Amino acid sequence: WERQGKWRLGRNFGLWLMNSGLSVGLVLPLTIACAALSMEFFAWRPVWWAGGWGLVFDLLALDFLIYWWHRINHEWRFLWRFHEIHHLDAWLDSTSALRFHFGEVALSALARGGVILLIGFPVDSVLVFEILILTAAIFHHSNLRLPGGLERWLSLLIITPSIHWVHHHAWRPDTDSNYGTMFSFWDRIFSTSSPSKRAMDLEIGVENEAEKGLLRLVLRPFLPRRTDGE
Repeated sequence: WERQGKWRLGRNFGLWLMNSGLSVGLVLPLTIACAALSMEFFAWRPVWWAGGWGLVFDLLALDFLIYWWHRINHEWRFLWRFHEIHHLDAWLDSTSALRFHFGEVALSALARGGVILLIGFPVDSVLVFEILILTAAIFHHSNLRLPGGLERWLSLLIITPSIHWVHHHAWRPDTDSNYGTMFSFWDRIFSTSSPSKRAMDLEIGVENEAEKGLLRLVLRPFLPRRTDGE
């Protein structure tokens, strides 16, 4: 187990290193540029959509959009090819929050940039959201167990480790549920909450698939598969 654990951490950090360069070179500049351009050329936001309440509205709107982006990453076969790399992790801890294929990171940046440009989210709202979303991802991918009372109350508002643990269950109906990233109520509103409860015997990963080596993880989205009819 210790050997497998070291290899697992190596895979997760290897993927993270690839994405770090992409984030600095593409994701962050593109996101900031789209936010700045939207305020320059698409400044249609009403006066009330500013200040503290405007920030709250922006955070809710951005999280709503992230919910749907996450959901279509599961529902659209092409996007799942990239997002599956995140789910192939056979265990769950905070390093899982860093484990994404560079293809998903790039596609996500393009989609997010386009939405930011069209809707007109200001730079400060986008930066606050990016900080919150990274913090939330590290938190809910951790294998922390919260006290029962705290879990019940927090889970009404935000995604907790127990909620997201079920999302990483290798049983496909659970994998395709609990899509929320920061706020938990989107899943209740759109009927994608899983009734399953976190348990240590839940198998983590992708149904009928085993974890892969780092090179295989990088290449996997581009390889033909029988299930794709190829």
